[in-house]
Amino acid sequence: MNYAVALPDHGTLDRWRAAARIAISHRIAPEEIDWSGAGGLFAAEDLPKDIGPHQVRVPTAFLDIAKSAIWHKSPDRAALLYQALWRLDRRDGDPLSSVDPLGRRLQMLAKNVRRDIHKMHAFVRFREMPGDGARRRFAAWFEPEHHTLEPGTPFFAKRFADMDWMIATPDLTAHFEGGKLRFGPAGVRPDLPDDASESLWATYFANIFNPARIKLDAMRSEMPKKYWKNLPETALIPAMLKDAEARVQRMREAGSTPARPGAAAISTRYRAAMPQAPDLPESLDEAREAALHCRRCGLCEKATQTVWGMGAPDAALMIVGEQPGDREDLEGRPFVGPAGQVLHQAMDAAGVDPGQAWLTNAVKHFKFAPRGKRRIHQSPDRSEIEHCRWWLGLELGFVQPRLTVALGASAAYALTGNAGPMQDRQGKVEQGLHDGPVLVTWHPSYILRLPDPAAARADLVAALSKAQASAS
Repeated sequence: MNYAVALPDHGTLDRWRAAARIAISHRIAPEEIDWSGAGGLFAAEDLPKDIGPHQVRVPTAFLDIAKSAIWHKSPDRAALLYQALWRLDRRDGDPLSSVDPLGRRLQMLAKNVRRDIHKMHAFVRFREMPGDGARRRFAAWFEPEHHTLEPGTPFFAKRFADMDWMIATPDLTAHFEGGKLRFGPAGVRPDLPDDASESLWATYFANIFNPARIKLDAMRSEMPKKYWKNLPETALIPAMLKDAEARVQRMREAGSTPARPGAAAISTRYRAAMPQAPDLPESLDEAREAALHCRRCGLCEKATQTVWGMGAPDAALMIVGEQPGDREDLEGRPFVGPAGQVLHQAMDAAGVDPGQAWLTNAVKHFKFAPRGKRRIHQSPDRSEIEHCRWWLGLELGFVQPRLTVALGASAAYALTGNAGPMQDRQGKVEQGLHDGPVLVTWHPSYILRLPDPAAARADLVAALSKAQASAS
């Protein structure tokens, strides 16, 4: 009997595994199955619909090879995998070993597919498309050697989850819209607009090019010429190669020069003049200067700068938030982003003059996770809050407010040591670790996340009104 199995362009691995499981359970020999779906010269039948009585267990190594090799463009890759499955079931040698001709062939197929996926991740170039939605839209054209779009796109879905994009290939098209990935039929190369960022990338590529380290064979191996037509930077390669020898000669002629006499002494004086953070600041200004060099936790490694408090140095009212946001990190001032706008609106409604208060945060550096071109806010953990409590304590000691307002759970924990839920504490006054009163209320960023923020806004205005009256 002759059987025919047709593998689809999308879901190929799942379809092959389902068909192979049925075939092997009925002990259908490899030569009885035409995996091209054509069925040969004789009439062919579909495989049985139900699983047969024979059960098979395969090693994990076989599944690892199958998950890669099935995407190869070789027309016999499905048949070769089934031959290996058949031999594993019959204990006929080791069809996965590199010393076995079948194993060696399958390993080569899998290796080529994995390499092709790596090339796809490296050489896909997105261009931004026009759109009026909330999410930015991008598109790319890529010509893989094998059927690697489906196994290769989860990488992009994870890396660019906050945008919509499409990758078109001659065989299949991937669409990622609203956080969901789907596949469609092949299409023609899309009309992609020019992208301003490509000129920046080309400038960077040209400046990191080192003509003294040219190895053409290695370059073509890592960046095969078939991909060049879709990469913006490769248009620069011919001119850079043409000028390479002249650039190397200019580098030789420039050479290196010894340092001028006295340079070591100047360098030593310069390093000695660098500001050093005092062990115990004696004023609010000294504390600010010391905080600029803070290394008490790891948040300083990624943040742009320390964001110190602002306002009246003798304020009767201190308002403490969680941490700087993206805008605050870039500008170096607290409460200038969207949450800051909500706070200032509430302060205006409550009659609180920002110039007569001290505005600061429990944590002085922006904690975030990069996602594409955006920096996504992450709440500081207890250890980071506790490390930064040193700076908050200095602010409290020098400003000496009559009342402190804690905006949100992080600020409340930093000021009181109490990590209890906000619902039970909103609008109440607690004893702070500095022995002063602390009024707990919602953080403005929490209000921004609410679908109906009216009640929470009213709570914040009421809390600030209460604080203003108590501090006066």
